Amino acid sequence: MEPFEKDAAGLSEPQLTLERSMNELRLRTEAHIGLWGLDKASWAVDFDAGTIEFVSEEKRMRVVAPVQVVGTYNDEDGTWLWGWDHPSVSGPIVEHARLAKAFGERYGLEEYTIRKIECTQDLAWEFAAVACHLAGAEGVYRGPSGPTGVFMTFGTVSITALA
Repeated sequence: MEPFEKDAAGLSEPQLTLERSMNELRLRTEAHIGLWGLDKASWAVDFDAGTIEFVSEEKRMRVVAPVQVVGTYNDEDGTWLWGWDHPSVSGPIVEHARLAKAFGERYGLEEYTIRKIECTQDLAWEFAAVACHLAGAEGVYRGPSGPTGVFMTFGTVSITALA
């Protein structure tokens, strides 16, 4: 007897959600790049206000969206620190990280439930993709901050033309 139901392709939970999350994120990222230039836009975040702003000079657009911190990845030591227990962030901007933790608890995925782990940056992207999927967010952005990348989900974007 299988512990989890399988879909037509033979994937079971939680693997089905992991695959779906990564595929969704790829498609969403491609759409954001095409529409407003996510890949080349400058960015700024206001954690107190819970917003992220992107400015694309190339596309002449300003994009603002609600933001959540999923976690941080340190390139120097290859560690991930979850937003749900991060000393630099707290409160409502870590709700999406908490959804990922609950997913890990439900399926016994230890890497989703341990505050700090050693992992690859690819796994950090997977964590962020799962949080994005579970929260119904619009995308993920990895904002560089020294040797650390802050992985953030963002919600519905508001787009205005630059003057």
